[in-house]
Amino acid sequence: MGWPVRRGYSLVELLVAIAMVAVLFGLTLPAVQKVRESAARTVCSNNLKQLGLALHGFHDTHRALPAGTRPPTRGEPSAWMTWLTRLLPYVEQGPQWAQTVSAYQTEPDPFRGPSHVGLATPMKAFSCPSDGRALSPHDTHHGRRVALTNYLGVNGTDWFRRDGVLYPQSAVRFGDVSDGTANTLAAGERPPSPDFWFGWWYAGVGQRASGSPDFLLGVRERNVGGLYVWNCSREPAHFTPGRIDEQCDVFHYWSPHLGGAHFLFCDGACGSCGTTLTRSCRRWPRAPGGIPGDAGLTQGRPCTFSLPPPPPGRWPFPLPFALR
Repeated sequence: MGWPVRRGYSLVELLVAIAMVAVLFGLTLPAVQKVRESAARTVCSNNLKQLGLALHGFHDTHRALPAGTRPPTRGEPSAWMTWLTRLLPYVEQGPQWAQTVSAYQTEPDPFRGPSHVGLATPMKAFSCPSDGRALSPHDTHHGRRVALTNYLGVNGTDWFRRDGVLYPQSAVRFGDVSDGTANTLAAGERPPSPDFWFGWWYAGVGQRASGSPDFLLGVRERNVGGLYVWNCSREPAHFTPGRIDEQCDVFHYWSPHLGGAHFLFCDGACGSCGTTLTRSCRRWPRAPGGIPGDAGLTQGRPCTFSLPPPPPGRWPFPLPFALR
């Protein structure tokens, strides 16, 4: 009685099996990536919704929305603090807020001294998972190490007009929003710059001490030719797709999501809008002359304000030397 013969796989059969596995993997991978991107979009949308709830909580407490930022004028205890930092107690970050208050009491300049650990502390609630760079601190110019955000407050048309709800020294009330809170933008997505010089959540200055395009941004933002953006266009920026490696894309809203970006309205609603006009974007106000390709981001004056901007070239407060 002989031993049973076991027939093995031939080389051709093995190659066919490998090819079938490769094909199945190729068919499955896009679906997995699509599911991951869908999950990331959901998390990003929820982050903005939480910021909307935080803005309403702040408004209920202080009877006004937080200032976009405050310059270091006499008696100002929290110079250059961003609107996001002021929302820390309302996004379940009480310990971080307490540490920030203590740091400002120790050193009023947030860019100096070791007490301001928040400058380099990433906040998951302020970052979009589709980008990921805001989940860790980064080194940038002048030897600074900073934490970043993907969500910028809408200062209005641009940094100079200040006709939005978040701008330097602002204190806008919901009753001031003349176009209605459901039709007025409060914040939107824009990834940090490639060199990490723009997109700080804790504190910042921006061009002409306006906070733009660092943590505030206009829907038609203008470039005044400051540090590291002097080669970018001086024309009003538009809502268009952008690239992670393009420095000049800091002047307009965009996101790494396919097809558009998320925006937060003053009523707390969050909507996703593509760079072409869609049904979900038709409730967005448009100023005279707005074009469909701008997705309605040509709103005129969404609210009243009482603080006129200073004349060009004249600013009533000094800038930190390293940020001029």
